[in-house]
Amino acid sequence: MNDLTHEVVRPRTTPPADACVRRRSLVAGCGAHAVHDGLSDVIYVLLPIWQAQFGLSFAQIGLLRGAYAGMMAGFQLLASRAAKRWGRERLLVGGTALAGLAYLLAGQAGGLTVLLLALLLGGLGASTQHPLASSLITDSYEAGGGVKQALAQYNFSGDIGKTLIPGLIGLLLTVISWRASVTLLGLLGLAAAGLLWWLIPARTESVSAKSKASKAINGQGSASGLRALILTGTLDSAVRMGFLTFLPFLLKDKGAGTAGIGLALTMLFVGGAFGKLLCGYLGARIGMVKTVWLTELTTAVLIVMAVYLPFFGLMVMLPLLGLVLNGTSSVLYGAVPDLAGPGKRERAFATFYTGTIGAGALAPVLFGALGDVTGVPVAVMLLAATLLLTLPLSWCVQRGLDADARLYQSASR
Repeated sequence: MNDLTHEVVRPRTTPPADACVRRRSLVAGCGAHAVHDGLSDVIYVLLPIWQAQFGLSFAQIGLLRGAYAGMMAGFQLLASRAAKRWGRERLLVGGTALAGLAYLLAGQAGGLTVLLLALLLGGLGASTQHPLASSLITDSYEAGGGVKQALAQYNFSGDIGKTLIPGLIGLLLTVISWRASVTLLGLLGLAAAGLLWWLIPARTESVSAKSKASKAINGQGSASGLRALILTGTLDSAVRMGFLTFLPFLLKDKGAGTAGIGLALTMLFVGGAFGKLLCGYLGARIGMVKTVWLTELTTAVLIVMAVYLPFFGLMVMLPLLGLVLNGTSSVLYGAVPDLAGPGKRERAFATFYTGTIGAGALAPVLFGALGDVTGVPVAVMLLAATLLLTLPLSWCVQRGLDADARLYQSASR
């Protein structure tokens, strides 16, 4: 199938002033992604400490993590609507500041109630980041091209935050108290909000308005293609999080200890971070369908191999598995702007992220229950089979892209 995309026909040159807007928007969006993803995943480091400090049960620990993730996933659509009234940049800065204030509150917590309230507020603030930062970058890069590459960098930056912030807090916890560490996280959030206020260019709205005024640049979008894309992303996210749930148990069955499991996860995550960057560029080069088929088929094959390989073979394979396991997401994110209609990008990104984050939260529960019935190897095989469902869906996504591109070409004649 012929891969038609808007970027093939858009002009590639931009005035120096617009190039500055693009750079600052990209830095702001990537910085917001890194900080918010880091603040989200650092909770995993803090949960055992909170359990010991406050005598929490595992159900209460699950409630704390679920509160942050649930608020973040559930309020993204509301954040996209609120941005139309209050302004995207203002809401992104406010959400980042709220996440910082939430950690300052958590640092003063004396029990479960205050911790839960803090994480609910933190998740609410985090809900603004994905839809608003994504659309900020998309609108800034649209007229001059390079949207998919910019979104790949944005996606990559989130993994950098997930790696650096929890790692640094883990080191700090060896020398200072958890309350001081959490307070520093709150100050980081507030500092990031101030930096975003300064970084996000004032001209972004006017540049976005100029782009949206031209239907030839935006196209009309494709509702059916967007639905297929969201379903593809949901399945991809479910398989990724399900596999991450089972991987430690696969490693344990192969004789790995705690250190070996930690090293294996690090190798997988490093490969995944670079996969998000490289596959986004690959998608811009060879098209969405070819890239999705390449990454998803390779992922399915490697997941099956993970069941049968010995420990050393699995360790060697993990960086490549991480690359393709995470890489598909960048290709899918890059297609959201093409399939969203004019003026609907924040909502499209919010819906997409709600589906993927929600699937990531539910998949460990569903596949975990399946693993209890069938055993881990069979459940992992079913994960690989589930991933194959994304292949026909990618054709449906491409049909939407092709239809929108044809409308663009007809309008430009």
